[in-house]
Amino acid sequence: MTSPAPSPTPVPTSGGRWLVGVAIILLAVNLRVAVGSIGVVLGSVRDDLSMSATVAGVLTTLPVVCFAVFGVGTAGLVRRAGLHRAAATVLVLAATGIVTRSLVDDRIVFLLCSVVALAGAAVGNVILPPLVKAHFPDRIALVSSLYGAALMAGAATASVTTVPLSDALGGWREGLAAWAVLACVALVPWVLMLRRDVHHSPVATERLPLRALVRSRLVWAMVLLFAAQSAGAYAQFGWFAEILTDAGVSDGSAGALLAVISAVGIPLTLSLPSLMRLTGDTPYLPWAFAVLTVAGWLGVLIAPATTPWVWAVLLGLGGGAFTWTLTMIARRTRTTAGTGALSVVTQGAGYLIAGAGPFGVGALHDLTGSWTAPLICLMALGGVIAVCGTIVARPVMLEDTVGLDHRY
Repeated sequence: MTSPAPSPTPVPTSGGRWLVGVAIILLAVNLRVAVGSIGVVLGSVRDDLSMSATVAGVLTTLPVVCFAVFGVGTAGLVRRAGLHRAAATVLVLAATGIVTRSLVDDRIVFLLCSVVALAGAAVGNVILPPLVKAHFPDRIALVSSLYGAALMAGAATASVTTVPLSDALGGWREGLAAWAVLACVALVPWVLMLRRDVHHSPVATERLPLRALVRSRLVWAMVLLFAAQSAGAYAQFGWFAEILTDAGVSDGSAGALLAVISAVGIPLTLSLPSLMRLTGDTPYLPWAFAVLTVAGWLGVLIAPATTPWVWAVLLGLGGGAFTWTLTMIARRTRTTAGTGALSVVTQGAGYLIAGAGPFGVGALHDLTGSWTAPLICLMALGGVIAVCGTIVARPVMLEDTVGLDHRY
């Protein structure tokens, strides 16, 4: 039995590669706006909607839960509708959810509207690697780094500007609703490309059934790597600012430092193609991300208000594990079908496990009355990143792990 042949690369849309590339970057920018914008105004939202700490905990956990639940069904959507229509759907859902949640007065309805926006983001998360594999098979690392930087830029921009927007426009509702404009702008190129969509109905030799995927050591390493990084990232989104404010840092400074975490990862992410060429199939990069993550959380534990910008920078650099993992989804597969299957499993199961991150941080804090235990657990995630990253860094292709090579 031979390895599956690579899927044929579809011809780029009539606008050429530039249009596709810009569309992918704009899509990525929108995928973290709904998350990054809410944390910095959470206090005002809780006050206006009479939202308890428990409900707020649910809100901080919603992203990873939605990314897991809705991400799993993405493969079927792409087969039926196509990658381009799926991308357009992502942006419509994002805009709808962002606008409607800014209009409601009931906390439960607010959560439901947030689910709509996050459902769109969940689909967007999963289709990014197949989009890159389909349109840029010869530039996977470069385009993956660009959309990874765009994800971080969207989160950072939302975190740092939502409060000023709210002040300028009249309140948190207007500040949150303003982000729907960005989704509408990003929708334009995808609408232009709908006539030449990309569907992936893999031939028999390319199909990767779930029962085969779950037996692959590579798949589980990818899932746990993604889960560990995401658990820490969404704990940052949900609780980093509050940890700092509890230590005496002002609300404004805490919000800015949350943005720093996302912002400092951008240049690192853009340099990933060069770093990956230098390090090759070695685990040096995931090891570095693990060390940076542990050091950042250790600093927050020991001296949260002394040099918080240092800890924010370290955590931001450690977050480079996110883009590296997404890049490896495409690099560890030979076919677009394989990329799509690995993306669905990695992000679906990974986000489901990662939901324990933000929820667990809040629960441990309530149980112990301190941030010590949650921060120690967040440091432990660095160990998972190092171990699983070592496995993923090996030059083993997914199609081989579910075929003749049963060692994995």
